[in-house]
Amino acid sequence: MKNQCGWIALAGTSPGRDHLKASEKADWLIIGAGITGLSAAHSLAEMHPEARIVIVDRQRAAQGASARNSGYAVTHENPGDDELIGHSGFAGFEVDSAIGRAAGEEVRKRISRHGIECEYRDSGYYFAVNDPAKLNHVEAKLKTLTAVGASAQFLEGEQLARTLGTRHYRAAIWCGNGNALLQPAKYVKGLLDALPANVTVYENTEITGLEQVKGGGIRANGTQGSIEAKQVLVCLNAFIPRAGIDNSATFPMELSASLTRPLTDQEYAAIGSVEPWGVLSTRPLGATVRLTPDRRVMIRNTAEYRTQDLSDSDLLQRRKHHALGLQRRFPGLTEHDIHYTWTGHLSATRSGQPYFAKVQDGVYAVAGCNGSGVARGTLWGRLLAEMACGANSPLLQSVMDRARPGWLPPRPFFDIGAVLRMRIEAVRAKTEI
Repeated sequence: MKNQCGWIALAGTSPGRDHLKASEKADWLIIGAGITGLSAAHSLAEMHPEARIVIVDRQRAAQGASARNSGYAVTHENPGDDELIGHSGFAGFEVDSAIGRAAGEEVRKRISRHGIECEYRDSGYYFAVNDPAKLNHVEAKLKTLTAVGASAQFLEGEQLARTLGTRHYRAAIWCGNGNALLQPAKYVKGLLDALPANVTVYENTEITGLEQVKGGGIRANGTQGSIEAKQVLVCLNAFIPRAGIDNSATFPMELSASLTRPLTDQEYAAIGSVEPWGVLSTRPLGATVRLTPDRRVMIRNTAEYRTQDLSDSDLLQRRKHHALGLQRRFPGLTEHDIHYTWTGHLSATRSGQPYFAKVQDGVYAVAGCNGSGVARGTLWGRLLAEMACGANSPLLQSVMDRARPGWLPPRPFFDIGAVLRMRIEAVRAKTEI
């Protein structure tokens, strides 16, 4: 079957850019034309309007993982049991929440500054479950979220069913005051289309390695050319090893999602003509579901650690899994109603914190979005650019202090452990898929 991202198909594509064909020089090179790389390019162009800035991407710009996620601009996360107010992890949760607020604000600023039409809705979303036992410590979570600046409300039963238009979910915490939803492909395409004139983009350009140049500078070698730059920012997230950075302690997760046709007027009225919404599961492998402004239903209910990409037949099986998840929530929808099914990659770390570092003189990198790449990726792009320019701030220092991705065992031990962990989590999330 065709691996086609619905967000990208509905957003449309920007005019194509050339690939790198020769040896060039630049003041700044950014590897990766996703949310983080494009945000970094905007920030560098604002700080250095006379500099030559080059971005390269292995495929079409703005069409990688940044366009394929579920479109959650995360400010406030669901606190873990050890992060609840009064527990030892609350102090770290407070810091992460402050970073999250700055990340959410960075998204809003970019959308406003560049006039990006991306269906942005600053109306919060839900941590919702079918099994109420999987939403525990509700009162403590409400207090914790309120303490870090979120708005939070508990819903259950008929009130929740009327709000979402489905009886599948039996309990939920709505979390707002910063949490937002958007169309990710339109957002990243907007960042691409708004790049200033001193930024050059090369598409379909693979970088195979970085090397120091005698006398200073870094040369990025590609398959059909090279770029020599004074400073290099690596913004590849799950694919950071492609730039020769193998010690980031990050690992890729492959996710698949489907997007339905729009609900008819009759179908929409039958679910109560509810407002667009988004639901995140409280379990790592539970389903992420959205009802979009154009009345489509998006579902992502698979996440896998794999060393090879999904084949077409594998993706077809994931599509059938998506259809089952849709039918649990909206019994009238079948696999026939799915218009698009696609895959994407998430960059994860063991601790849930990013890799954010000066790799060597002239090379800076960030990876490990852990499912919060829309907002944090936007912020990271700006902060990585500021760090490479020698700037500092309390916010940048907070991000660097928290950037401890955690130790990973060597392969193949990690591969074996990751696959087993995913199987266990899938069992635990069975009611939420």
